[in-house]
Amino acid sequence: MTHNNGQDAAKPPGRDPRRIACDVLARVEQGAFADLALDAALSQATALDPRDRALATELVYGVLRCRGRLDFALAPLSRQAYARLEPALLRILRLGAYQLLQLDRIPAHAAVHETVELAKQSGLERAAGLVNGMLRSLIRVRERLVWPDAEREPAEHLVHALSLPPWLAGRLLRQLGAAQALAAGASFMSAAPLVLRVNSLCADRESVLEELRREGCTVAATRFAEEGIRVLERGDKSIQSWKEEGRFQAQDEASMLISHLLEPRPGERILDACAAPGGKTTHLAALTGNRAALVACDLYPSRLRLVRQGAQRLGCRGIDTLVRDWAGESAGPPQGFFDRVLVDAPCSGLGVLRRNPEIRWRRTEEEIAQLAALQKTILARTAPLVRPGGTLLYSVCTFTAEETDGVAAAFLAAHGDFRPVDMRPLAPCGWLPLFDGDGRLRTWPHRHDGMDAFFAVRFQRREKDSR
Repeated sequence: MTHNNGQDAAKPPGRDPRRIACDVLARVEQGAFADLALDAALSQATALDPRDRALATELVYGVLRCRGRLDFALAPLSRQAYARLEPALLRILRLGAYQLLQLDRIPAHAAVHETVELAKQSGLERAAGLVNGMLRSLIRVRERLVWPDAEREPAEHLVHALSLPPWLAGRLLRQLGAAQALAAGASFMSAAPLVLRVNSLCADRESVLEELRREGCTVAATRFAEEGIRVLERGDKSIQSWKEEGRFQAQDEASMLISHLLEPRPGERILDACAAPGGKTTHLAALTGNRAALVACDLYPSRLRLVRQGAQRLGCRGIDTLVRDWAGESAGPPQGFFDRVLVDAPCSGLGVLRRNPEIRWRRTEEEIAQLAALQKTILARTAPLVRPGGTLLYSVCTFTAEETDGVAAAFLAAHGDFRPVDMRPLAPCGWLPLFDGDGRLRTWPHRHDGMDAFFAVRFQRREKDSR
């Protein structure tokens, strides 16, 4: 973070990055998605300086990622019961604390002054003294803060230093062991990298890399996905204009792997059962050179519009869209068999905490079983559409046992006409670290070049005469 914002004159609400961040965080608390709420706010703030746009973005995502850490530091400084402070006041205190604890290029006096002013502008004049006092106390103690020891108290460290809800910290410890859980927790605290998928329908990776470098961007080829580019430092103008031209699609490297593992081929009929917003659908079209018949389904017409818009921008053809509620009976399934079916199912999303940090505070452990049941239903409804000898690929951007191996085991137990496929012999040899001993994809940001945490398992429907 390089923004240095001193005690400037008061800015109008639409030009104040802290006010924008506070408003976006309020919307997130009411149920909005952080990325959509932030995009909407910034699109309205047309006069906002690029540095202030960067600060507003940093504050929104940073506070959401670090909320547990910030609360741990702030709670002992409150004369009132910290958890009982009104939500608007907690929001403002966290914004101030994030600047003091995580952004070393903002002077402490400026962070306190601006946060106190924000409280006044937000109708909390009566609490301005409390905000000022707590943040000044935090300045005095921040160098002496003692976080729970990672070795002796790994669960407490995950909760209070690495900002995970207790239920999720416990799951990571049981699943990975202390050392790996701590590494995973630390990775989820960092910002997600910007990764681009070059649109192979109109460009190749090497030429795009060279062009981005000439534009002053610092970029590197991704290690696993052959069309991926990681952007380390960017010139926003060139990247945005090239995106509009259809040169590439923003997509995490782990997400790119899914389409490759389906192995789509020209001339095939392919179903993307849970397609929106369309990154994998358009990738499948590109991998087949626009020579496959793709059917993209989703529950909501508005989200299928995103699929169509993305396909148009990227020059993808042969894609039909269909509204389909796989968990209900309101719409009939697509007609006929498919050579390949992708079920990139709705899930807990815990593998993309860096990109959607509000998930860690919004998701509950009780929802995991409900989501696993939904995933099983979608697989059961799509399985009959796979032609004998055809391929069904199940993927999720999470790591819970119920949504990964549990769903796969239940599917195989209920569908004797399918067999699991070890994907290791099908993938490039350099991908072997991404698979487990059964040939199922399992990626983690702390293990695999910072890519999101994904899971995928492939099934093949048996030929009728071999059942």
